[in-house]
Amino acid sequence: MAEEVKLFKTWSTRFGLRIVWALKLKGIQYDAIDEDLSNKSALLLQYNPVYKKVPVLVHNGKPISESLVILEYIDETWKQNPILPQDPLEKARERFWAKFNDEKLLPSIWGVFTKEGKEREEAITDSLENLKFVEEELTGKKFFGGEKIGLADLVFGWLAYLICVFEEVTGLKIIDERFPLLVAWIQEFSELPIIKDNFPPHDKLIIKYQAFYEKCHPAK
Repeated sequence: MAEEVKLFKTWSTRFGLRIVWALKLKGIQYDAIDEDLSNKSALLLQYNPVYKKVPVLVHNGKPISESLVILEYIDETWKQNPILPQDPLEKARERFWAKFNDEKLLPSIWGVFTKEGKEREEAITDSLENLKFVEEELTGKKFFGGEKIGLADLVFGWLAYLICVFEEVTGLKIIDERFPLLVAWIQEFSELPIIKDNFPPHDKLIIKYQAFYEKCHPAK
């Protein structure tokens, strides 16, 4: 009996794209359902009644929610091309940096995009500090886990296609020669066909985030 795998996401979600990349790396066939978050489907609400958000992976009728949980489920269910190492310490390290991205780095850079005045200045300071930690973690490494991409790379992967959108919309340079290892990682990560072939369209992202930016920063 063939496995049924469905992924509820949106066309631009950085959290859903992690799951797309993981499924592609594993060679898993799946059906993608792009949700309109302003008019959520009954199926999405049925499969994720607690958070009512994407991504949701549905495997043989059973839903799994929250992107980091989904990534680990995928790795444990389909053993080929593992995205987490076997060593407990290295596995814990990957989980730590994934959590760091979601709880520290991403919110700080999002603050640069959405806030104004002193709050934006604080967000810039926090972002640069967080990026320094990421830069240090990449010392002597091609990818976060070593020589091949793993869970942390998939989680940090939004930097490879979205940071340039943020920079273009805001006119602020966030990742530059101050972070040479991170710049090199972005280039290496982006050159992998399975990664770049699934980037959302850049032009559509510009339109989306330009509109959102103007909403956050209305003309005085």
